[in-house]
Amino acid sequence: MLLPLCVFAALLWCLVLLLPWQPWRTRESLDAAAAAPTTTASITALLPARNEAAQIGRVLTALADQPEIDSILLIDDQSDDGTGDVAARLGIAKLTILSGTTPPPGWSGKLWALQQGLEQVTTERVLLLDADIELRPGTVAALCDKADNDRRDLVSLMARLHMAGFWEKLLLPPFVYFFKLLYPFALANRTEAKIAAAAGGCILIRTERLRRIGGFGALRDALIDDCTLARLIKQDGGRIWIGLSHDAIAVRPYGDLAGIWNMVARTAYTQLRYSPALLALCTMLMLALFVAPVFGLFATHPNTVMCAALALLAMLVSFTPTVRYYHLHPGWVLGLPVAACLYLAMCWTSAMRYWRGERSRWKGRSYRRADAT
Repeated sequence: MLLPLCVFAALLWCLVLLLPWQPWRTRESLDAAAAAPTTTASITALLPARNEAAQIGRVLTALADQPEIDSILLIDDQSDDGTGDVAARLGIAKLTILSGTTPPPGWSGKLWALQQGLEQVTTERVLLLDADIELRPGTVAALCDKADNDRRDLVSLMARLHMAGFWEKLLLPPFVYFFKLLYPFALANRTEAKIAAAAGGCILIRTERLRRIGGFGALRDALIDDCTLARLIKQDGGRIWIGLSHDAIAVRPYGDLAGIWNMVARTAYTQLRYSPALLALCTMLMLALFVAPVFGLFATHPNTVMCAALALLAMLVSFTPTVRYYHLHPGWVLGLPVAACLYLAMCWTSAMRYWRGERSRWKGRSYRRADAT
């Protein structure tokens, strides 16, 4: 039984390496240092914030130093930790603080906050920024250059996640790696390809195009709202681009395993369309691709060992560019099979929560299934 699994894994990992769009590479990236600030478009930054007092000052200060930003609208989403007060004390002239209201039925909290902000926008473009993303100098200029030069309606950056602790280094590079395998950036950036992807932490979008698809009401119930937004923009004839960056930085530390676990379990089963069949298929694939080759190395049959070694080599080679991109020690590539098993367990946690009637849980809000009592 182990031999055919190792043969399957070796073939699939080699196929991943040979795919013409090369989803494992990190060539789709944006460098703020290379940007030339030439845009004349007006931009409003929208920041939905719920209990972000610990990092909101750092985020807003960095954003205010981006000369391309004309106004900043912070939507304080019913925080109980003084987020709005911390922001107000910064004294940023172009900052407006809006007190958000309770999300209506069928809306997620973040999207309702963004919709309230969108109603106040009069600029040509909107920068959607999570309240824990710090932008280095020149980042908005780089986003504008990409949008102008490539004629893109939506440009988004996958922020550099906080990778200081053991669990962060073990799990967050694979998080980016798996996302790129699911949504190959090279295909998402092609106008003719059906795949669409965006990273919700940092998105620059044309206001007219956003309103044309119905604003955030068009995706009000989406838990994976960034990719849904990208898909709607693409379906409307818009052009999108997504890439990695060292200049958009997630300043919130995840710290321990539980923090990362809950972050992933929040939407993992949504990614599988709440399908038990897809969950079962995902489980079998993950075990075949990541677990079988490890056990195959200790098999007695030489063909099994050879196929297992080939599968592991191809797997680790495909993961190496991600580890190198984030300037981590090369030894972290060896943790990919362990990370994959943990992510599979997080998918099952997400599924079990859904079967209990809970679609998602985040920052004190629980989103129930429509049929849950």
